Amino acid sequence: MKRSYWIEIISSLFILLFIYTAVSKLIDYEHFRYTLRGAPLIREKGKILVWLIPAAEIAVSTLLFFPKTRKTGLWGSLMLMILFTGYIAYMLYFSPVRACHCGGVIEKMTWNQHFIFNIFFTLLAVLGLWLYKKRTTGLRLPLQYTATA
Repeated sequence: MKRSYWIEIISSLFILLFIYTAVSKLIDYEHFRYTLRGAPLIREKGKILVWLIPAAEIAVSTLLFFPKTRKTGLWGSLMLMILFTGYIAYMLYFSPVRACHCGGVIEKMTWNQHFIFNIFFTLLAVLGLWLYKKRTTGLRLPLQYTATA
């Protein structure tokens, strides 16, 4: 399969993930707001994050949708996944209080499952960027010039 197809598949998976979680958070806004207020590290920023997180997920999904902005969307996906995975790692190893506010079915995962899920998607973003780089830089043969008399 061509690299561009794999990039589209990876982008589509992120679009599904981010739109699903953003919509889940917005539909169950009160639950999302309540769990953010009780979450270690981010409780003081809960009022901002309750809107910023779904907005960022939707914005990155929009970037991934269009071919011209797909690379930026892959970088945004990587940044979000690093932040989310870092937060889960903190919760797993340093916090006795664990409140998940990811939305939908993802919220039903155990913390270890969630951590592995996030690592998988983080690596998927890295793969997408690597494929994008390979696709755009590919092997280029030098131009051949011939002397004419």
